[in-house]
Amino acid sequence: MSRIPLPPAPGADQYVSLALVNSVVALPGGQRADELGSPEDATRWLIDHGLVPEQTALLAYCQNQLTGLRGHLRSLFATHVQGEAPPRRSLDEVNRALTKVPSASVLRHHPEGGLRREPEHPLTRLVEHAMAQVAEDAAALLTGTDAPQLARCAAPPCDRFLLRTHARRHWCSTRCGDRVRAARAYARKQDRPTPS
Repeated sequence: MSRIPLPPAPGADQYVSLALVNSVVALPGGQRADELGSPEDATRWLIDHGLVPEQTALLAYCQNQLTGLRGHLRSLFATHVQGEAPPRRSLDEVNRALTKVPSASVLRHHPEGGLRREPEHPLTRLVEHAMAQVAEDAAALLTGTDAPQLARCAAPPCDRFLLRTHARRHWCSTRCGDRVRAARAYARKQDRPTPS
């Protein structure tokens, strides 16, 4: 697996579930890039997306839980885009992530700021809480007003998803769009008769 940095797809800054689904991508030449490829990578991804505290360090077991959720979300997103019924197992696993931890924020008092609502997540359950937040975000995306804009990148072999901001947007990044345009230009060039 390659460690090529992935440009964010449209909507990934708005929906953390879209960012998680797109944290793995098929690349030309049979390569794959995976932002969760190791426990350290998965930890950094969660920290960068504000889902766990800075001092967090995940074990391989936690990384596997997160990549498992990603796989189930990818299935839900793909069937949604295709207009098909989702796989029962994926639906069950996302619902399990949604309900595994308490969703109500507790009331806390801070001397400098007074009362505040905060999620409670003991250190032993950080990943479950992060997964619940991602699953909640995915449920909001798949059932909300942005659901019809969810699309798959149209630049093979890329398998990422995006929110189509306008009807002409078909690619998850400029890189994918440039690759498709270059392939089209090359194909047109090959079809031209050679001058004699």
